[in-house]
Amino acid sequence: MSTALGRRRPLRPNLTRNRFAGTIARREGGLLGGMRPVAKSLLSDRIANPHRKDDRIHWLIGIFLLVGFSCGSDVVQAERPIDFNKQIRPILTQHCTSCHGGVKQAGDLSFVYADKVLPPDGWVIEPGDPDASILIERVKSDDPDERMPPPHEHPDPLSPGEIELLERWIREGAKWGGLWSLEPLQPATIAAGSDGSNWPRQPLDGRVLERLKSQGLSPSPEADPEEWLRRVSFDLIGLPPSMDRIASFRTELNRAVDASSREQVYVREVDRLLGSERFGERWASVWMDLARYADSKGFEKDPHRDMWPYRDWLIRAFNDDMPYDEFTIRQLAGDLLEQPTPDDLIATAFHRNTQTNTEGGTDDEEFRVAALIDRINTTWTVWQATTFGCVQCHSHPYDAFKHEEYYACMAIMNDTLDADLPSDYPTLKIPDDPARLAAAVEVQRTYQRRRDERNQLGSELAGKVAWSPLVPSNASSTEGALRIEDDRVRTAGGTFPPGVRYTVQADAPPLTALRIEILPASDNPANWPEQGSVLSQLKLSVEKADGTVIPVPIADVFADALTGPEDPRSSLDKDAAGVGGYPKLYRPRWAVFVLRDRLVPEAFGPGAVLRLEMLQSNSVAGNLATPIRHFRWQVCDEAAWTELIASKALADATEALEQAKQAAAKVRGADLPVMQQRQAAVGRATRQFIRGNWLDRGEEIPPGIPTVFDTEQTVRNRLDFARWIVSRDNPLAARVWVNRIWAQLFGIGLVETLEDFGSSGTQPADRELLDHLALRLREQHRWQLKPLLRELVLSSVYRQTSAAPESLREHDPRNRLLARGPRTRLTAEMIRDQALSVAGLLENRLGGPSVMPPQPDGVWQTVYSGAQWKTPEGADRYRRALYTYWRRTSPYPSFLMFDAPTRDLCSARRIATNTPLQALVTLNDPVYVECGRALATRATELSAADDSADVADAIEWMYWAVTQRPPGQLEIDELTQLYHDLREDPSGDAARGGIALDALAIVANTILNLDRAVTK
Repeated sequence: MSTALGRRRPLRPNLTRNRFAGTIARREGGLLGGMRPVAKSLLSDRIANPHRKDDRIHWLIGIFLLVGFSCGSDVVQAERPIDFNKQIRPILTQHCTSCHGGVKQAGDLSFVYADKVLPPDGWVIEPGDPDASILIERVKSDDPDERMPPPHEHPDPLSPGEIELLERWIREGAKWGGLWSLEPLQPATIAAGSDGSNWPRQPLDGRVLERLKSQGLSPSPEADPEEWLRRVSFDLIGLPPSMDRIASFRTELNRAVDASSREQVYVREVDRLLGSERFGERWASVWMDLARYADSKGFEKDPHRDMWPYRDWLIRAFNDDMPYDEFTIRQLAGDLLEQPTPDDLIATAFHRNTQTNTEGGTDDEEFRVAALIDRINTTWTVWQATTFGCVQCHSHPYDAFKHEEYYACMAIMNDTLDADLPSDYPTLKIPDDPARLAAAVEVQRTYQRRRDERNQLGSELAGKVAWSPLVPSNASSTEGALRIEDDRVRTAGGTFPPGVRYTVQADAPPLTALRIEILPASDNPANWPEQGSVLSQLKLSVEKADGTVIPVPIADVFADALTGPEDPRSSLDKDAAGVGGYPKLYRPRWAVFVLRDRLVPEAFGPGAVLRLEMLQSNSVAGNLATPIRHFRWQVCDEAAWTELIASKALADATEALEQAKQAAAKVRGADLPVMQQRQAAVGRATRQFIRGNWLDRGEEIPPGIPTVFDTEQTVRNRLDFARWIVSRDNPLAARVWVNRIWAQLFGIGLVETLEDFGSSGTQPADRELLDHLALRLREQHRWQLKPLLRELVLSSVYRQTSAAPESLREHDPRNRLLARGPRTRLTAEMIRDQALSVAGLLENRLGGPSVMPPQPDGVWQTVYSGAQWKTPEGADRYRRALYTYWRRTSPYPSFLMFDAPTRDLCSARRIATNTPLQALVTLNDPVYVECGRALATRATELSAADDSADVADAIEWMYWAVTQRPPGQLEIDELTQLYHDLREDPSGDAARGGIALDALAIVANTILNLDRAVTK
């Protein structure tokens, strides 16, 4: 018997009990529910008659039935189908994927991909049978050599609860769920006010109310009008309401005769704020963190860059309520639209906010690649809330993104003209006067078109004529050594500094044009790109047998494509940019030199030699030369070239180009870096970086998006990519944007990790609500922000007071259940703007170049630069915070103290902190000291106009102006006492109207530092 028992599978009491209880609960159709009233009756009777001497059976039966009912209820709850994303994926992510994930797949097992786990290819799970599943066997094993996760890496085994969840999941069929955020948006079943409550004003209120009731909670009372007005004013325009606005709002409410007219007062106020020009400034400030906006280029030297036109475009876009899909497409691919407007081109500066390394000795390709990687990571963070940057070096540890898919996305963005150059080419000059913008941009675009049209006349002909190799008889260099290989010439050793000159000689053939092919030194494309190769100047001549050298005039030069601001004809001038690959050679390049007259060798006598002198004077950062290392010459003797040089078409194209060039040169303004596509003829090949090392290149990867996104759309370039992002095939864009909007209003997103909607991010607090809002944004509001904000700020959820009993704060400290109104700290920009606004100093001019407001002396220390922080006089000192000059290596210090990022990279979320340094800023920073004095001056002027006003009245007015709330008696007493303590200081200035201005200024500064002043 003992042997037989020993072989029996041990019972699992918890699981057995749960199965039994669950079966009873289901079979009896609510038997325990029917017994519950009986149990309550028995217990109530016992409690009411504690001294009855009858048997205790009634007491025990009551307890038994109630406990049984509770157990049954728990089991019914527990036996709901397992949610893979909420219950299983976190277990696998925490315990398994470090060894069996996207990076490391020990035993060829990965818990990131279903096909690695489940049949027919998987081998660790038998759906429906946990006892036969190796996964369960290993996680339950007591053998340290067998147990998973291994004890030496994870000392703590899975908990019994986690194991039971895995068993239930397998028993239910081991249904594998895709990542929740990639599933299609689901319409929410929200019945607003279904219980007869009039609290819900709209469906989102009904959803929140359902959740509150499920937790035994009720909404908080509606906020006072002043509390709501302060909150909505900061949320919509980033500024506090003025005292006049508060009085007007309160008057309108007092005149309202019923609930409907009272509601219209709120509606009109929201519409007024949404229509304000300040709206665009507030929401542009949010986007600037995402766009890593800065007025400098970054890295060590961190020189100036003209980026303010992009910031002004953001302001216009938000004020115009540009739909989010258009907003997206224009920033990612505005230059690729069929007929881009000036604003479309300006919008592409979003991805020119990448850093440029101008330090000597750096590799331009390394930092071009760094900028490219930043664009990929930023795009996926901003629109997809995906940690796609992890895939640069290996497959994603937790999500189903494969290593090679990162480079498919890189291929989408790899063909732009920018190349980590100090000039930030390509740029667009933006005049200060918006009225001249369209004309200025059209002039510059015309110049670019004329350049391409003229060059195309020669490049097209080059593909139609026949070329013959020019076989060199001799090749020499002023530096280093050259060798001839058939019709090619290669460098053979030594150095080739800037200024090196090659001389190539060959038998003189009859010809009308020569073509140079500048080839990579390596014949293996995987080793490309290489250091730049540029022919700065070509001189052509014929050397007669007697040694006489006769120059051969070159009439024109055409290149395969234009990849920089230089004219190919510059290769006929000394020390010019020339033709070739600069700053890197990504593939073979060519240029055609057309002779003014056909070369006839017989005219020079027998033994005439063609002589080519090739000057290479160009260099990149650090004076690193860009010599030609591998090249060959070809010749053509077709009359088509002579005819082209003499043609009216070329003459007209040349004249048009010169006129366009002169007109473009007259444009004055900021040089805004923009995106511009390389021509297909000189496109870059994208190769996978082995382990993320840009120097170790693998196979070529075509453009595409990760296969986890099930779409039939073809994504070949940035425009395709942008359109896919905001298409119905991609549910993430709407979820991510609406979540970011929610976080701005409520202080925390429905998904807390705004930057990560993946497996390692947080689950949504309410996915139904998130999807409801995302669908409202995309379907009803057609991607427009203002209608959505209107709904949110007029909702009952938003209009709750932030005051709450201690019990509620303990139960839900972060207000995830939304049982009270949001109370969050103002952003760094809002704190400064509020001080300027209430002090009457704020300059409301819209847009324009960045300014340098007062900051502590000695903060801005620049290296390798004579740039200085020049504080302006007059109104520019008091511009809104988003116009403050942003230098990456030294951002505005008071912003940093209040958690603003440096903007070296994309920042999807600011995490609020609370440190003593913040109080030191608001008490001592020159801006806040000046604002405090101006606020005190306003208060004394008002007091002077009222003979009955005293210090307490002035203090009360300042408190109201800053917080939009009346001070309590404690605040009045403390602040008045502070004033009198300061008033006794003999160093104070003369009183104004009986009030000492210096003392009151310090009181004003104190009010600006109060907790109520820095929260909304």
